[in-house]
Amino acid sequence: MTQPAPAPQHALVEEAQGGGGGGESTGTVVVAGLANLAIAVAKLVGGIISHSSAMLSEAAHSLADTVTEVLLFIALKRGNRAADARHPFGYGRETYFWAFLAALCTFGVGAGFSIYQGVTTILEGEEQGSPTISYVILAVSFVLEGSSLLKAVRQVRSAAREHGTTPRRYLRHTTDTTVKAVTFEDSAALVGLVLAALGLFLEDVTGDPVWDGISAILIGVLLIAVAGSLARANISLLIGQSVPGTTRQDLQDELASLDQVSGVPFLLTTVIGPGQLLVAAKVDFADTATVADIERASDEAERRLVARHPGVRYVFLDPTPGDGRAQVAAPPAE
Repeated sequence: MTQPAPAPQHALVEEAQGGGGGGESTGTVVVAGLANLAIAVAKLVGGIISHSSAMLSEAAHSLADTVTEVLLFIALKRGNRAADARHPFGYGRETYFWAFLAALCTFGVGAGFSIYQGVTTILEGEEQGSPTISYVILAVSFVLEGSSLLKAVRQVRSAAREHGTTPRRYLRHTTDTTVKAVTFEDSAALVGLVLAALGLFLEDVTGDPVWDGISAILIGVLLIAVAGSLARANISLLIGQSVPGTTRQDLQDELASLDQVSGVPFLLTTVIGPGQLLVAAKVDFADTATVADIERASDEAERRLVARHPGVRYVFLDPTPGDGRAQVAAPPAE
């Protein structure tokens, strides 16, 4: 028995529910995208003038981030479509597909170009230009990237505080990967700016372009780490990730505490989109329970889970024994 609950506004995290609403996530993505586009153009100009591989790597980094924000914006819009006959659980998981593509963009465009530039500079050298304009652009970029990161951090802290968890735990367990992506990428952007400035400074002091090349390579390695982390998170959610153990136990305890319920031997959970959870369970009802008792208990189970766990959207209960896995009988021997 199941009825779709009202569309949830929060993602499930360990020991709490967290995650910004769709509108706030969209605003975070839009701000980050506009900032990255302006920064990419400025870095490209600075890289051309200063002949700096690190600056050109940072331009590729910002371009990759801009494309990433576009993909995340698409993810938010397409993932929020209503369920239909073809997709009865909605399109929430499509969010993770586009977010995975965004991680691949960061890896391919940002990391690939940065490492290529760095290796080329180390092997072949580069003409040294004036670094002054690059320093100015890096400083302005730091302010813009910092502003974008602050918006993302405020959203994370607000959600974490609202549900009694820490920002770090929220980022680890939230199913709203768009906020996670913006937070991680803006953090990496600030580190990348510092690396680029350091490479420029060391090249300017020593006259050796190797430092600029090393800086570009380090920026690429940083982007690989961020892209890998985001890709793993999105793949897990795209396949169908369960909730953390503590939340799962809370759901199981809620069901076990119902009248006429003797136990819950088997329970499954799967995330079907940002802040959207499906719960399915085998429930052992008391031997004296009537059909009416089972119906009442099932209705009460759904009301409790939806009220106390805002991410729960569907509840399926099965009053039969077993582990829920379909068993196929062997064909009769001839």
